[in-house]
Amino acid sequence: MGSIEAFRPDYDVLVIGAGLSGCYACHRMNQLNMTVKVLEAGASVGGTWFWNRYPGCRFDSESYSYAFFFNKEMLDEWNWSEHFAPQPETERYINFMCDKLKLWDYMQFNTRVSSAHWIEQDRCWKLTDASGQTYTSRFLITGIGVLSNPTLPNLPGVEDFQGTAYHTSRWPHEEVSFEGKRVGIIGTGATAIQAIPVIAKTAKSLTVFQRTANWAVPLLNSKIEKEEMDSIRQRYPEILKRLNQTRMCFLHDANYTDSIWDFTPEQREVFWEELYATPGFPMWLCNYKEILVDEKANSLVTEFVARKIRERVHDPRTAEKLIPKNHGFGTRRVPMETNYFEAYNLPHVRLIDLLETPIERVTPTGIKTTEEEFEFDMLIYATGFNAVTGAFDAIDFRGIDNHSLLDEWKDGPRTFLGLTVEHFPNMFMSMGPHQAYGNIPRSIEFAVGWISECIEYCRDHGITYIEATDEGVREWTDHVHDLGKNLLSNKVDSWMTGVNRNVAGKEKRTVARYMGSAPEFRSKCEQVSSAQYKAFKLA
Repeated sequence: MGSIEAFRPDYDVLVIGAGLSGCYACHRMNQLNMTVKVLEAGASVGGTWFWNRYPGCRFDSESYSYAFFFNKEMLDEWNWSEHFAPQPETERYINFMCDKLKLWDYMQFNTRVSSAHWIEQDRCWKLTDASGQTYTSRFLITGIGVLSNPTLPNLPGVEDFQGTAYHTSRWPHEEVSFEGKRVGIIGTGATAIQAIPVIAKTAKSLTVFQRTANWAVPLLNSKIEKEEMDSIRQRYPEILKRLNQTRMCFLHDANYTDSIWDFTPEQREVFWEELYATPGFPMWLCNYKEILVDEKANSLVTEFVARKIRERVHDPRTAEKLIPKNHGFGTRRVPMETNYFEAYNLPHVRLIDLLETPIERVTPTGIKTTEEEFEFDMLIYATGFNAVTGAFDAIDFRGIDNHSLLDEWKDGPRTFLGLTVEHFPNMFMSMGPHQAYGNIPRSIEFAVGWISECIEYCRDHGITYIEATDEGVREWTDHVHDLGKNLLSNKVDSWMTGVNRNVAGKEKRTVARYMGSAPEFRSKCEQVSSAQYKAFKLA
């Protein structure tokens, strides 16, 4: 014990990532007068909103619900210009927060962490960056994001293309022109659904390569004028109360009372038309209570949304290709769109169904399918992420006895409260697996708040070692799995079930997130903190 007390790490706390989690963690550590350093791979703050700047990138939850609520001055001073803010505005908001809270001096950019190893004899974490520089700390907080480790398609020739190529999450900071360009885009997930209508406006031609069709409903964005922003600001206390009550911390809550079977087909149509014409998530989140658990109920709303696609896409063959056949509406996270389906009515936009004609390879000049060869000036990979655990896989995390996190999670993530992992003492995760995702800043504000209070407790009680127990991990992981048993979403492949066929070992479904309600998640975490963290090993 003497050597532990004699050893002084470089910092009390190291934080990996300067996205929303890292910025807020930095602020909370400053409030505790803990020495803190945030290590960020990018050139500035923002995380998701720094890396993702592709055309059309924006919120799909209301801007004023996505903000942090812990600082009244920030709420009073910041004005949102749209109900669903575009990426540049969100990035400015995060910079505004760092200015307001004076966080910049605690951040180090262009620093990609390659390994994080627990040093048992010193009870500290030792992080090494890509240049070989090392950093030590008593506690470690990961803020590395749910969707931050991009994947390219598993295709031969990806490196051979001689035109311009971008992954949507590694978009350049300078403006990209599509004027007069022959553009190919691979993917029709949430990112592509935002980007395709924008690219189609100016490209000479746009060819969309689709492996899996996705359901999408109208975003219906609009401007926020000064009078409305003033009104929103007055309502922030009731908005926060609402967000803290709903299942996923959105303004829109699950419908716990209305059964689809209590209404006639005509009444259902009227209800669905109203939801479809309402901005944001209501079509997904406020529908009849059975649609996410009952296949028969889900098939009815699925057919309604399919009809909407057929109405909006002029060519019947293209419309049918855009209607998902392998999952029902709402069983994957539903993207919000603006004129996405109408883009396929343009004469220079073409949809290629990869289930009919798979890509054989990327060539130096374009793409070769089983039936045709395409030439492009620009290729865009909207091929998603190695989600949830992928950002952890990219760093060599080693815990007690050189135990690898990759091995710990080889059969799927195992956590306690989604915040800690057995064999990895003094390490906390914001937005790690088995946490309640939904409205991300609300989720972060709780997770980082809980972590901060735990670190404060350890400091105030002379605790230099805190680790999840085997029993705690087993009970929590079983609880998370039990919550998902009746959900239709756990029967389909998506990033929310840990599947990514572009990544070896990510072909099987796992339970990657907490499927219960956010209030329930918070309650269970608070029970542990109220009991003075006795569920952990403490030393």
